[in-house]
Amino acid sequence: MATTTSPAPVRSGPPAPRAPVAGWAAALAGALAAAVALALTAVADGFSPRMPSLVAAVGQNIIQLTPGWLTREGIEAAGTADKPILLVTIVVACVALGARVGTVAARRPAVAPIGFGVAALVGVWSTRAVPGTPLLGALVTALVAVAAGVVTLRLLLAHAPHRTPLAGEGPVARPAAAADALERRRFLGLAAGAGAAVAVFAATGRVLGRAVTDAAQRLGITLPVAADPVAAPAAGTSLEVAGLSPLVTPNAEFYRIDAALQVPVVDLASWRLGIEGLVDEPLSFSFDDLLAMPLVERHITLSCVSNEVGGDLVGTAKWLGVPLPALLERAGIDPSATQVVGRSVDGFTVAFPLELALDGRDALVAVAMNDEPLPFIHGFPARLVVPGLYGYVSATKWLSSIELTTDDVDPYWIVRGWAREGPVKTQSRIDVPRSGDVPAGRTAVAGVAWAPTRGIEAVEVRVDEGRWQEARLADSLGVDTWRQWVYEWDATPGEHTIEVRATDGEGDPQTGRRVSVFPDGATGHDRIFVTVTS
Repeated sequence: MATTTSPAPVRSGPPAPRAPVAGWAAALAGALAAAVALALTAVADGFSPRMPSLVAAVGQNIIQLTPGWLTREGIEAAGTADKPILLVTIVVACVALGARVGTVAARRPAVAPIGFGVAALVGVWSTRAVPGTPLLGALVTALVAVAAGVVTLRLLLAHAPHRTPLAGEGPVARPAAAADALERRRFLGLAAGAGAAVAVFAATGRVLGRAVTDAAQRLGITLPVAADPVAAPAAGTSLEVAGLSPLVTPNAEFYRIDAALQVPVVDLASWRLGIEGLVDEPLSFSFDDLLAMPLVERHITLSCVSNEVGGDLVGTAKWLGVPLPALLERAGIDPSATQVVGRSVDGFTVAFPLELALDGRDALVAVAMNDEPLPFIHGFPARLVVPGLYGYVSATKWLSSIELTTDDVDPYWIVRGWAREGPVKTQSRIDVPRSGDVPAGRTAVAGVAWAPTRGIEAVEVRVDEGRWQEARLADSLGVDTWRQWVYEWDATPGEHTIEVRATDGEGDPQTGRRVSVFPDGATGHDRIFVTVTS
């Protein structure tokens, strides 16, 4: 009789491991997690005037550690875009590192807090480059950012689609095709949500929080009437030429050049201006103290040492402020003092000879610009304005102290190789026409010329290296401001080169020798190339 045997029992082993997360999904998860963390630091920046963005802190630290020659190369290559380029580069690098952390954390989850934590510590350490930053605030911001980044990464990885296993990886459990597609859609939806959170956080920090903080301080200020006002510019000081730079540059169009990656937002209630160093009596003034002093108005043209021939890093404004000599004399000037050092709340320094503050030029501690409190980007609540000196040796924004000292001080740009003295050179610029096509016939060639403290005596134009022809000058607003000019040219068909040169109030003509901006300002004649069409 045949016997039957029962089938051998099937031993159930451990379930097959889940398929690995797709590499692209892990990288995207890490990148978005890093972006969320960075955006949260922007929220802290927006709502706390003393709390810098950790990205900006890293950038400021990079600037301070960068050798002078490399800084100059960067400025020459990028111009006024140098700061945005640096910030974007830092953000891109952080997001790229986040992507790498994501790919590793998909296999080793413990890597996530370590990677984000190290990045946060770098940010906190970098805040040392931003004076006044509270360490506790930086640490709290960093911890929140790390937590947000880790949580975001783990959430995205938990719902990330999986890749097909490679040969030799062994059996793995994969969801059915329909479930796989659903998993992919769910992940992409979560990724889109993370991206939207980044946008909201960034907008909240930058637009809402900071804008409210800025406006709240400036809108509550009532400027006093100047004890020594300037009259409105007479009609003859402006020429009616389309495209010509206005006599007074609107605040929104005034150039901005400084070493601050992030504009300092000064707490007006606690801000003080110190007058210290080699003085008989160190003094300290609040903003209200300055407003209570006899204020003067002056039209003054400022220009940057980085302004190329024909460049736009120059502008004229009406400044309201306290004469610098009055503040220094109030503190008492020690006979051994030879230098004026301006210090900003962000650690930036300038220095110029004391004699230039006392030689009769209208050096000011300015509190207003074109009839309104200084805009934050132009130095609120107070800044130095010294006619005839480039900004890198004189124009301290966000002024915190003025120190009288000797010649042994090496301020910010001097240690980076720029010249110790920075008198503004005589310059002229063609505003119209622009290089390109010009119709034949009578054409206005016009622009501005400046030589602060000396004034402009004459402007000449020549075409195709011919004879210099005298241009018509607008009336002078003062020796410290630029002067508009126009030359009526009978344009004939063909290609032409137009040049301009100015002569200052001391009778010295502008040099035609072409020199770059480093180390003490560019020289040369501005020229344009036009094609006259019949």
